[in-house]
Amino acid sequence: MCGASCPAHSRGDRVSVDTTTAGAGPKGPDGGASGGLPVSPSAGVLRPLGLAEVRIVGGFWGRRQHVNGSATIVHIEHWLEREGWLGNFDAAADGRLPGARRGREFADSEVYKLLEAMAWEIGRTGDEVVQGRYDAIVARVAAAQEPDGYLHTNFGRPGQDPRYSDLEWGHELYCFGHLIQAAVARLRTRGDHLLVQVARRVADQVCEVFGPGGIESVCGHAEVEPALVEFARATGERRYLEQARLFVERRGHHVLDDIEFGRAYFQDDVPVREADVLRGHAVRAMYFAEGAVDVATETGDEGLRDAVRRQFITTLARRTYLTGGMGSRHQDEGFGEDFALPPDRAYSETCAAVGSVQLAWRLLLSDADPTWADVIERALFNVVATSPAPDGRSFYYANTLHQRELASVPEPDVVSTRASSSLRAPWFTVSCCPTNVARTFAGLGAYLATADDHGLQLHQYAPARIRTRLADGREVAVDVDTDYPHRGTVRIRAAGRERQRWDLTLRIPAWVQGGAVISGGTRQDVAPGLARLPVDLEPGAELVLDLPVIPRFVWPDPRIDAVRGCVAVQRGPEVFCLESVDLPGGADVSRFQVDPGTPPTERDGRVWVRGVLGTPTDVAWPYRSEPAGTGDPVAVEVPLTAYHDWANRGPSTMRVWLPCDSGSV
Repeated sequence: MCGASCPAHSRGDRVSVDTTTAGAGPKGPDGGASGGLPVSPSAGVLRPLGLAEVRIVGGFWGRRQHVNGSATIVHIEHWLEREGWLGNFDAAADGRLPGARRGREFADSEVYKLLEAMAWEIGRTGDEVVQGRYDAIVARVAAAQEPDGYLHTNFGRPGQDPRYSDLEWGHELYCFGHLIQAAVARLRTRGDHLLVQVARRVADQVCEVFGPGGIESVCGHAEVEPALVEFARATGERRYLEQARLFVERRGHHVLDDIEFGRAYFQDDVPVREADVLRGHAVRAMYFAEGAVDVATETGDEGLRDAVRRQFITTLARRTYLTGGMGSRHQDEGFGEDFALPPDRAYSETCAAVGSVQLAWRLLLSDADPTWADVIERALFNVVATSPAPDGRSFYYANTLHQRELASVPEPDVVSTRASSSLRAPWFTVSCCPTNVARTFAGLGAYLATADDHGLQLHQYAPARIRTRLADGREVAVDVDTDYPHRGTVRIRAAGRERQRWDLTLRIPAWVQGGAVISGGTRQDVAPGLARLPVDLEPGAELVLDLPVIPRFVWPDPRIDAVRGCVAVQRGPEVFCLESVDLPGGADVSRFQVDPGTPPTERDGRVWVRGVLGTPTDVAWPYRSEPAGTGDPVAVEVPLTAYHDWANRGPSTMRVWLPCDSGSV
C-alpha cells in the first residue's frame, strides 16, 4: 500500500477536501456545499451545481431519467448476472477462477459503471430498493478483493496471467478507474460506504505499484487518471493526484509496446503537451484528455490545460461528425484523418460521446466558454440520447449517419457480437455503452447549471428546480419550465421566499437566430454566446428566454469529401434524418434527392423537405462518360425524423446527409 515511501504521502500534503463526502447524504445550499457532483474541481471560473441543487423535473431529459431509473439500470443488472460478469466476483471469492470466469478482460468495469449509475440514481431519488440491490452487489465485489488491495477477476490468480503483465490490453487500471469513480459517486451522494473502503485500498495499491520507483508505465486504456484526481478531490489525499499526474506525464513517451494501429491508438505516440489533435481510439483519447484537464486544474498547470483545449478545438473543427459523434474508423474505434468523416462508416461510439460531454464540462468549468456547452448539447441530443431505445432496454454501440441495408430485428435475449448493428441490441459482448448511458443519465442534473460569486449560469435547458446560495449568502431559487427542444421557450421563475437579486447568465446556442429575452414586458435581442442579465425579481415573477427552433439546412465543409454535394437538416440542437419507412412504398433513401432551394418546413409536429425520388437504372458498368440521371424523377415532399428517434419503427434505411437535386443547385 502507498505508505511512507510515497513522497506526497510522507509530506502529508492534501488537496482541498470535498466536504460533500461527510455525513449521510449530499449537502444542499443550506449545508454550505453542493452534493452529487460527478466533477468537483478545487479551482475554476464556475462552480458546478450538483444533484442536491439541481433537479430535472420533466421534459426530454426527465423522461429519459425516468426510463433509466425504472428500466435501464434493472436491465443492465439482469444482463450482468445472466452473462456471469457479476458472478466473476463470486468465483474469485470462492477460488473458482480462472475456470468459472466469463466475459472479456474488462468485464469488471461494467459492474462498476452500474454501481456508479445506481449511486447517482439513489442520490437523485433516494430509492431504498435500489440501495438494497446496490449494497448486495458491493458486498460481492468486496469479497473478491485481495489482502493487498488488488481487485481484478482476470489476472493474478493461479492459472491466470500475472498482474500488470499486459498493460496494453489488460485493462486492469481502466477497471480500477471505474471502480474509483463509482466510489466517488457514493461519497458525494450518501457518504462513506464499503465500496469507498474497497476503492481506497485499490488506489493505494496503484500508488505503491506505479508510483516513484515502481512500474513506470500506463494503462493502454486511459480512465484511471480522471478517477484518481476525483478521488483525491473527494478524500483530500494528494497522493492520488500525484499518481494521476505521473500517469499523464508518462503517456506519449513510448512506455507501451507498439501495435498494428500504432502507439497513437493509446495516445502513447506524442507527449500530451506536444500533440495538436486528439487521435487514436476515440474513447481512450477522451478519457485521457479528461484526466489531463483534471491534473492541470488541481496543479495550476495552465500549459497542460491549454494543450488539451487546443487539441479538442482542432478535433471539433476537423474530426467530428455533425451529430457530435467522435471516431470514423471501425478497425480501431478511432479518429480518422482530418475531414475523413464518411457518414456510412461513422463509428461514432456512444462512449466517445459520453467522454466528449465529460471533457467539455471540465473545460467549461475552467474557462466559462459557451462553446463547450454547445458541444455538450450536441452530443447529448444526437448521440447519447440516440443510443437507448424508448423503453431503455436496447442500445446502439456505434451510431452511423447512413444505414444502407435493412436489418433483422435482434432477439431480445441474445447477445449481439456486432457493435455496428443497424438496430438497437439488448446487450453486447462488449457492453460499455449501456452502462455509460446509465451513469450519464442518472447524474445528468449536475451538467445543467453553475454558479459564481455574482450569480447563476444556465448551460442546458430542461424543466428543473434549482436551489443554491452564493458565497455571500444570497439565495438563488428558480424554477425552469420548458418543452425544449420541441419548443424554444424557456421560462425562468423566481422561487423561494426572498427577492432574487443576482446576475443570470444564459447560454445562447450557436445555432440560434432571432433569440430574445423577455422581462417585465421588455424584449431584448440576444445573439449566440452568453447573455448576462441582472435579476431583480419578486417570488413568482419570471423572465422568458425565446430561442426559435426553426428547421434549417446545414452545409458541410467542402473538404469533407464524403458528403460534398449534400445537405443536412437541423432544428434547434436536433439533427434530423430521412428513413425509408417515410418514403412512398418504403423506397430506399438512396433514391431521394433534396431540393436545397426550398427551405425545410414544419407541420403536424414533423419537419418536411421537398425533393425528387428517382429510379436508378442498373447497368453492366457503373461508370459513364456523362452524368447519369435518376430516371423518371417524381417530385415528393417527405417527413424527416429526429436522429435520436431513428429505427424506432422497425428496420429501415436511413441517411442524415441528403444529396442535392442537381437540377436545383
